[in-house]
Amino acid sequence: MALGYPERNIKLLTGQRATGTSLASYIEDWLPRMAKPDSTVFFYFSGHGAPSEAGQAYIVPWDGNPNFLEKSAYPLKKLYAQLGSLKAKQVIVALDSCFSGTGGRSILAEGTRPLVNQVDTSVGSGGKITLFAAASPKEVTATLKEQGHGIFTYYFLKGLGGEAKGKDGSITAQGLYQYLKPKVQDAASRQNRDQTPVLEGAAESEITRFK
Repeated sequence: MALGYPERNIKLLTGQRATGTSLASYIEDWLPRMAKPDSTVFFYFSGHGAPSEAGQAYIVPWDGNPNFLEKSAYPLKKLYAQLGSLKAKQVIVALDSCFSGTGGRSILAEGTRPLVNQVDTSVGSGGKITLFAAASPKEVTATLKEQGHGIFTYYFLKGLGGEAKGKDGSITAQGLYQYLKPKVQDAASRQNRDQTPVLEGAAESEITRFK
């Protein structure tokens, strides 16, 4: 089990299994069948993001093509809408991607220019989604090669592993973010870049609790 989730409820798509068809199938078909009113859904994506010329953000699956985003990638707004419509009481989204189109884990269609001030990645307020994003829309995400993870993922996992727990043993979204933010900023600055994680949505929600 991980974070209290039984292994039978965990779907891991990596490499050639992380196709656009598989991603859409699990988001739009499997999750709605599985999520119950008392469920907590955790969605994690680590990989390329891409901005369209219209300023829409997409997560790019293994077989995605930045030249044909609408046909081969998954719109971030659609992801939020699908997850937000689930019967679950809580949805936690963690995105280790960037959408600036200026490098890192962000890609662009050939011949287009970055739209760093126009890409909308926000989840909005008032819903059940708690969003952790690796960086602001105009920033580039960085990697800790010696750890085999992006900076965001490395400290996100360490925080969830117990380093972000409060005195009562709980890890809240806000507590995790307060742990995560300075560590990511410091690690990125050592690589001569800026990276500030983003927290949106239900920041007061409890993610897990250590007994």
